[in-house]
Amino acid sequence: MSLGPWQIIIIALVILVLFGRGRISEMMGDFGKGIKSFKEGVADTDSKSAAPSPRIEGPAENGTVDPVKQPDSSDTPR
Repeated sequence: MSLGPWQIIIIALVILVLFGRGRISEMMGDFGKGIKSFKEGVADTDSKSAAPSPRIEGPAENGTVDPVKQPDSSDTPR
């Protein structure tokens, strides 16, 4: 069962009568703000994940494994 153009027009008119023009525009504004906030959050998450990961060294020439350098407190910017 599909909706024809007349059914869509009647549904739109009923919604317009129930909520009014001002309330619908307010809801669409809130919806737009939510989408903008979501996009900013996704972009912020992507920029955080772009940070370089610690490098893992392979075996040294003498056959021993070099330890991974741990960040010191002097390495962190303030």
